[in-house]
Amino acid sequence: MNGFHTDKPHVLLVDDEPANLQLLRTILSEEYRLSFARSADEALELVAQEAPDLILLDVVMPQRSGYYVCRQLKANPATSAIPVIFVSALTEAADQRTGFSMGAVGYLTKPINPALVREQVRDHLRQHA
Repeated sequence: MNGFHTDKPHVLLVDDEPANLQLLRTILSEEYRLSFARSADEALELVAQEAPDLILLDVVMPQRSGYYVCRQLKANPATSAIPVIFVSALTEAADQRTGFSMGAVGYLTKPINPALVREQVRDHLRQHA
């Protein structure tokens, strides 16, 4: 590790809405090193550069969806093991099933519950350590 990084786990937050990224930052910044992306393409670039320990990924974004990002990550041997938790306003069971069928380890619905976000991030980082 270089001097710019801490021993904190690295979590990538992906959402096209700045307010959602800010809320997640508030919830997670004390315990984790965070990176932020506002689009699918930006998320994929950051993953290639930084290899986060976990990704919180919005489903509905302009251009390419979070499902697209997850498919790309799971198809690449270099990134397929990175756990993905979808964070979405899509609350139907079918939406959640789609996320899990793509390889996600979790699915949180908006509006997000801060305690649930912290719990899922902590649990999945522990499982994939």
